[in-house]
Amino acid sequence: MPLITSAGIGSGLDLESIIQASVDAEDVPKMNAFVKKEESLKVELSAVGEIKGALSKLQDTIEELADPDNFNKRIANITQPTSDDGDLISVSPTSNITPGDFNIEVVELAQGSRAVSNDGLFTSTDDVVTASGGTLSFAAGADKSFDLTIDAGATLAELRDAINDSDDNFGVTANIINTGTEAKLVLTSTVSGTGNDLVITNDNAELDNVSTVANAGGAGGIGISAENQAQDAVIKVDGIEITNDTNTFKDAVQDMTIVAKRQSVDGETAKLAVEYDRESATKLIDEFIANYNNVIGQLGFQSRVGKPLNSDATIRSLSAQLVNTLSTNLTDAGPFESIFDIGIGVKKDGYLEKSSLVRSLNTAMDENFDDIGKAFAGEGGLAKQFETLLGNYVDSDGIMKQRESNLNTQIKDLEDDVINHEFRMGELEGRLRKQYSGLDVLLAQMQSTQTYLSAQLSSLPGFTRNKS
Repeated sequence: MPLITSAGIGSGLDLESIIQASVDAEDVPKMNAFVKKEESLKVELSAVGEIKGALSKLQDTIEELADPDNFNKRIANITQPTSDDGDLISVSPTSNITPGDFNIEVVELAQGSRAVSNDGLFTSTDDVVTASGGTLSFAAGADKSFDLTIDAGATLAELRDAINDSDDNFGVTANIINTGTEAKLVLTSTVSGTGNDLVITNDNAELDNVSTVANAGGAGGIGISAENQAQDAVIKVDGIEITNDTNTFKDAVQDMTIVAKRQSVDGETAKLAVEYDRESATKLIDEFIANYNNVIGQLGFQSRVGKPLNSDATIRSLSAQLVNTLSTNLTDAGPFESIFDIGIGVKKDGYLEKSSLVRSLNTAMDENFDDIGKAFAGEGGLAKQFETLLGNYVDSDGIMKQRESNLNTQIKDLEDDVINHEFRMGELEGRLRKQYSGLDVLLAQMQSTQTYLSAQLSSLPGFTRNKS
């Protein structure tokens, strides 16, 4: 008998619909449950992720609040002279400087020495400075020196290049100026400060013309005029004269570096005001308020009725811990016993706001700026307490991370359940097809037998078919 490839072909019954309905009755409710469960897990995972993200952002701000250096910054406001000659000074205050106002005048800039060869020694850059060679020794001050070996037959130009290319050179620059009738060697030293003039000696009298000191003693062929001698920088701070061998004055005003940029004209001064960096501290506190409120908003939104975290024990616990941490009693923070004493308040809905019920933030900064830093970054400060709390939730082994991992595991397990269910449905369909296939064949055989018998009976004498 031919193989029946589609259920119902043999019998004429709609067995395909019967099989499909049987499979659907088992499959559809289960798949709907899988889809609903997956959607619920993904919505919950998204909600946990949103809260974790808000907590992480708050944690970043708390880390900055926990750093005392962020409350120890000082800013220097400089009012430069009104002339068009450029800035007179620049300054860099440290966190230890006491705020104050200063008038600064630059009396003299520091300079290095400048040595020039005497008239009539060289006519061109090709003039030979030594026939047999030798060594030039350069020095400036107590600890700057280097030696330079000069080859036999070296020219003035070659000497210039050898000086500039020396790896040991401490800051001597060589140039040649052509006057039209002669070539003059010019050596400039970067070593500033009175008494630090460039000194050049040699071990061969042939090199006297390119030395400041002759081999046998006395003056060489290179001299330093009075205006080209190395000199100290001199500034006046509130009329007090201060001398330094460079233009950078460290601790002329304690804990501040002053750099002289140019010499004052007609006694002009720069006005310097050193202040607490209130703007940076205020910005950081504003960021804390905004990110804390973002967390409160996320907790409220993700746990409202109809949301997956509604009545969630973890969320309720976190909300309570945030409030308790915010209410921490501060220690060693001057007059500030709680965060509310520095001008921060809590509204009825749990959001933070700048408040003036006790005192405003500006007033607190005016009166006790250093203590504001201690209120946040001190050992008993608010930031230290929040660091511990937030770490418990958002660190790699924190509660929210574990919650995310658990949800992701459930989603993966659900995917495996779907695969297993689909396999079982395939097995069920196979069994049904096998069962109905047998029925289909049996019915087909019975129909065939009926047809055969009817044909045989109709051929018998006296057999008549009942007509209706």
